[in-house]
Amino acid sequence: MTVGAVTGPFSKEGMVCQYPHMMISSNVGTRFGNNPFDNIFPTFLAQIVFIFWLTRIVYTFLKPLRQSILSAQVVAGIIMGPTILGRCTKRPMQKLFPMAGKVVLQTAANVGFNLHLFLLGIRMDASILKKAGGSAALIGTMGYAMPFTFAGLTYYTVSHVITLDRTITTSIPFIIAIGSISTFPVITSLLADLQILNSELGRLATYISIIGDLWSFGTILTTTTLGLVARGSKWMSFWALFWVTIFVTTIIFVFRPFIVWLTKRNSEEETMRETHFIIVLVIVMACGFSAEVIGLHAAFGSFLLGIALPDGPPLGSALVQKLDTIATGLLLPVFIAISGLQTDLLSAAGGHSSAITELFIVLGYIGKFIGTLLPALFCGLPYWEAVTLALIMCCKGVIEVAAYIMWKDAGIIDDQVFALLLVTMLIVSGVARPMVAHLYDPSKRYMAHARRTMLESHNSFQLRLLICVHQEDNVPTILSLLEASNSTRLTPLSIFVLHLMELTGSAAAVLVPHLLTQSKSTPNATSAGHTVSAFQQFEQQHQGNVAVQHFTAIAPYASMHNDICSIAQDKRTTIVILPFHKRWAIDGRVGSSNASIRTVNLNVINKAPCSVGVLIDRGQIGGKWSSLTSRSSYRVGLLFFSGADDLEAFAYGRRMAQHPHVNLTVIRFLHEGKTHEKNLEDELICEYRANALMMGKNHYKEKIVGDGVETTQAIHAMEGDFDLVIVGRCHEPNSPFIRGLSTEWSECPELGLIGDILASSDSQFSVLVVQQQPDGSMRPGMLSNVTSKNKSFGSKLASEFSDGEDFTPDYSKLEVGE
Repeated sequence: MTVGAVTGPFSKEGMVCQYPHMMISSNVGTRFGNNPFDNIFPTFLAQIVFIFWLTRIVYTFLKPLRQSILSAQVVAGIIMGPTILGRCTKRPMQKLFPMAGKVVLQTAANVGFNLHLFLLGIRMDASILKKAGGSAALIGTMGYAMPFTFAGLTYYTVSHVITLDRTITTSIPFIIAIGSISTFPVITSLLADLQILNSELGRLATYISIIGDLWSFGTILTTTTLGLVARGSKWMSFWALFWVTIFVTTIIFVFRPFIVWLTKRNSEEETMRETHFIIVLVIVMACGFSAEVIGLHAAFGSFLLGIALPDGPPLGSALVQKLDTIATGLLLPVFIAISGLQTDLLSAAGGHSSAITELFIVLGYIGKFIGTLLPALFCGLPYWEAVTLALIMCCKGVIEVAAYIMWKDAGIIDDQVFALLLVTMLIVSGVARPMVAHLYDPSKRYMAHARRTMLESHNSFQLRLLICVHQEDNVPTILSLLEASNSTRLTPLSIFVLHLMELTGSAAAVLVPHLLTQSKSTPNATSAGHTVSAFQQFEQQHQGNVAVQHFTAIAPYASMHNDICSIAQDKRTTIVILPFHKRWAIDGRVGSSNASIRTVNLNVINKAPCSVGVLIDRGQIGGKWSSLTSRSSYRVGLLFFSGADDLEAFAYGRRMAQHPHVNLTVIRFLHEGKTHEKNLEDELICEYRANALMMGKNHYKEKIVGDGVETTQAIHAMEGDFDLVIVGRCHEPNSPFIRGLSTEWSECPELGLIGDILASSDSQFSVLVVQQQPDGSMRPGMLSNVTSKNKSFGSKLASEFSDGEDFTPDYSKLEVGE
């Protein structure tokens, strides 16, 4: 191999003369006396491994600082480049990254980048432009225009004071342009990383970014057309635009229908056949090649094809699932690391030109920040939310890095400008991300000023429930629970059913009334249809006593609780019912367990603006007593220890006790030899005992226990006595009922000690673990200060209904697309 310097179109370049036998590996091992790094393929494998592990090591240190994986990849590239390792360990790095091997490495990186751009295009949903609204349009437009205004005025002033180098004057328009954009893929990726994608501010930022992309696309189209006119004849410009139009038309009207047709040939159980996947992959490569032929970058062709294809399941999700690991996980880090590998921070520092270049780069960020902040304040956003939004829109990502690399390769910017752009991006994004995480907490919106619990609510007899459904298997048990909730003319139910789906194959989260999503093809469409039909039948059976409304939330599991809490807040629900993350088979064994659903439940338990119930379905409620098939007796056991959560569970059980087919047994646990002053708990229990005696079908028992072991034994002795057991989640930490029990032994500590015992046992009854909305002044599990208006069940019923409380569920607050 021979390496030498030659004159290139823009600067001095290197020429490599490579022997053919050194391109592939053939008996190059050290046992043959050869050096593997003298051949391209072994060197390429070593480069991939080295980049991957160095990136992961850097990310391990940057992740606690809330930095992105992209920042880690760029920093890893800078470490490998001439700034650190390339300067300190020059010979080993030249062996690992020889000039002859850079072509192969760059080719693999470009393939990964093209596939990644294709996936980003698939995740984009252009239809969200319809939901953007005037505020997003104003903020997006001003955020795009302000950097041009700031930098343009500065350029006019500086150019009249000093003489600028030709390199600076060439690069300044591109520096200004890159400062004005906030691309949809980058912003949605940032929002997903910070777990605020489906928050109010996250949705607004999503709309603003796609407005900005629209302006960027229009600007690029205009400048490209003018450039063609300026550089060549009118006929050349005409033919260039003609072939671009043909290319776009072919993608939209030929490739898109063909790929969609291939998808429809799959059965409902299939995601995508391997043959069809290969065909799609070949079409992606063909679009990239065609883009290069007509004078565009290959990545543009792949990206445009991705935008043309429908996002989400089944097509978008299948393609993302098959391509994301190899493209984004393995090859894209190589592409990003190469950008850092080409960066020499020491040579970029200092000098008159670097100061002027950095001035325009910083002005672009300042213009973006002010251009977002001022319109956001004008549109009525709170100050700190407007600041947070401005910080979000200042963040850059993979699209900007790719633009830097393409401009450097084309000679538009030199090494110094490239390094300054890259480092400034790292600093701004590195500072903005943790600031956004610190300034914006979506859960603050859910901190209700008024408590909404079953025990304390003024409107407790119009019970408002938010029912969360992940799959149709959750429905039978939930319907039976609702049937037992005693819906009558005096005690109606207002039910909000939230269908929860994981966001896959799309970048934008969705929260809409269910009817708006029925036309969209999803693998869960049939399941959702069955769920809706079941609840509609339940509503018809209880006509006048039950009102049901359906919503669909499509979001990442990590932030799905934002949608649940938003609905609970807007609809003023009294309790949220969450399905447990485990499912039991008919034989009593655990059939499946979903850790992501468990994360959702934990977040809702910690942040819900009302009470929460976790329903553990043992598969027995739907079989023994179904609201749709029979009217047999339904046995409910309520375990009462002490504390606010037990009082909330008692309030729910007390409502069930009024149902003619529900037999409620309250089992109160008492500590042997302990006496206490009469309190609210005693008064409520006495009232219940009196009502149970009159009705004859409900019961009351007392269990004397000495410690947690005896409590556990008493619970296990209830096997076969009930169809459903209700219990509070938290209890006093020093309660004698749980003495000797520890959360360290708990399999599901989010259920509390007693709830975990019930969930972990071999009992066949289902369990509802209830948590009362915590009082801000007290810890969860402490007995809240309940006023005397909650003492009398009968008197409250009379007063509530006599005040003219009408059953009019409020469905008006949640807007479509919020």
